[in-house]
Amino acid sequence: MTATAPRFGRFPVRVLLAVTVLVGTLLGALLAGASPAAAHAALTGSNPKDGAVVATAPKEVTLTFSEQIAMGDDSIRVLEPSGKRADTAKVRDLGTGGTVAYGVDLHAGLPDGTYTVAWKAVSADSHPVSGAFTFSIGAPSSTTVALPEEQAGGGIVGFLYGVARYVAYAGFVLLVGGAAFVLLCWQRGAAVRPVQRLVVHGWVAMTASTLAMLLLRGPYTSSGSLGDVLDLGALPAVLETKTGAALVSRLLLLGAAALFVAVLFGAFAKREEGAEKKDLSFGLAIGGTVVAAGIAATWALSEHASTGIQSAVAMPVDVLHLLAVAVWLGGLATLLTALYRSAAVERRAVRRFSTVAFTSVVVLAATGLYQSWRQVGSWSALTGTTYGRLLLLKVGLVAVMVGVAWISRRWTAQLAEVAEAEEVTETAETEDAAEKDNDAGASTDPAREAQLARQKAAVATAERKRNRDADHERSGLRRSVLAETGVAVVLLAVTTVLTSTEPGRTEETAKAGNAQAAPAAPAGPTEIRMPFDTGGPSGKGTVRLSLDPALSGANDMHVWIESPDGKALDAPEVKVSFTLKAKEIGPLPITPDRITAGHWTASAVQIPMPGDWQVKVTVRTSDIDQTTIDKNIKIG
Repeated sequence: MTATAPRFGRFPVRVLLAVTVLVGTLLGALLAGASPAAAHAALTGSNPKDGAVVATAPKEVTLTFSEQIAMGDDSIRVLEPSGKRADTAKVRDLGTGGTVAYGVDLHAGLPDGTYTVAWKAVSADSHPVSGAFTFSIGAPSSTTVALPEEQAGGGIVGFLYGVARYVAYAGFVLLVGGAAFVLLCWQRGAAVRPVQRLVVHGWVAMTASTLAMLLLRGPYTSSGSLGDVLDLGALPAVLETKTGAALVSRLLLLGAAALFVAVLFGAFAKREEGAEKKDLSFGLAIGGTVVAAGIAATWALSEHASTGIQSAVAMPVDVLHLLAVAVWLGGLATLLTALYRSAAVERRAVRRFSTVAFTSVVVLAATGLYQSWRQVGSWSALTGTTYGRLLLLKVGLVAVMVGVAWISRRWTAQLAEVAEAEEVTETAETEDAAEKDNDAGASTDPAREAQLARQKAAVATAERKRNRDADHERSGLRRSVLAETGVAVVLLAVTTVLTSTEPGRTEETAKAGNAQAAPAAPAGPTEIRMPFDTGGPSGKGTVRLSLDPALSGANDMHVWIESPDGKALDAPEVKVSFTLKAKEIGPLPITPDRITAGHWTASAVQIPMPGDWQVKVTVRTSDIDQTTIDKNIKIG
């Protein structure tokens, strides 16, 4: 007799489970790859500034950041227009009084032209950040250096690292939540093989992903090359970082977790009910809580909670938040496994989990509210930043899960209590029983005995499935728990993405700083008029100069020269220069092209920064008659 898989609507439950896990995993991986290098530490200033034109070569280039970062000797590179290194490759920490600043010395005798500054670092919350900008000495020029298109933490290495982070979270949820479900709700479940496999798979997934992250960490924060993953020479440098230490600590704690799992599914599962089992249960609960909190702390000590405001409060709150998530979602996965793979999960076990899940949700809401305030900071950041929008999505998913949990609670109230008989869940156990029966009988043929054992195992399995599927209340509970688990998979993916996204508070602060620094854009092209007199025949007139859009960066310049009667004056030569005296920039010479009589133009006139610029125009009306006039122009 062939057993039919339980169905949810018209589709087999196994298909729904597979599709749910696949979709959730892909969503987590794709979202994690969508923003691989969110700028948790932002570049707040530099000297020279981005786009600046300096008259003489500076002795050094300095960078200022919004929070603490880690930099190596090759983290700042300054490249000449030809691509040659212009720096000494020795990064110096220049931070004083809470300011985070780093600098690199430049070689002497640098030629004029446009220089490229490329930098990379690791922010205090473990995420790699990078960027590049240009400045010019003397005047802008063409350059053979291409600004990097890919940010730090991107590419295939960034994708794999994001997948490993998601698997680590999922493994933590299954390991901690499954063990908590057994100890707090269903101690007989310690002897149920499917539950054992679920928890062990969680441990294996977390251990494997942690090892993968340790190997990927070096190229993830530096080269981005997949070929460097197996370069063990870079591993000592990784171990010296905060994240490397956290990953190693997690591996050590997973060793302790393996011992815990062995006792839980070994001595504890085999021990009969009584005082000794209660004492062992208490000891496992205390030890398991310590190990689980330690593993959760490896995230809290190396990611968002460890930096920013109130970090001393945020880290223990983050540990509680992670434990609440694991107990709720991991317990849900274990309950789903028990409902589908075990016929004897008692109603009181389900009701106990309902209470545990409610407590977890309360802790989750309280700690999440604090984390939201700390990371978002304002109502506007909820909708105006990527972090805020992801947080709203997470809150919505939690609300959906709570709604489905309410339905599950109604089904739980209708469950018929089952007898606490010892359950035979594995074919191997059935075969043992069959072999014992056969030993008592007349048959002495080993092949015949094995065949009878297999037949009895198949009949027992089919009977259990028929009994399970005939229970209407349990079928309803399985469907609602399946729906909860599907939402939980997506929720875990969104949570993983949140941990690699720039907090809303930081993004809002950066936007406010940029808005304060950015000048107001003018209504349109800025135009100035300057009368001139070269002293020769027909040497009098007016220069009319227009600059569009009169902002820092590229501008279109037009120059018209008119005689006193308003007619076009065709001068043999016109030259223009811009000087920002306040910053000692310039003069930046420009030779416009003649378009028609009395009209000259120049496109892509580069103005490196806003300010009150002095414009000088040289007009030559004959071989010997010329003059230079000047006037200030406001450039936003």
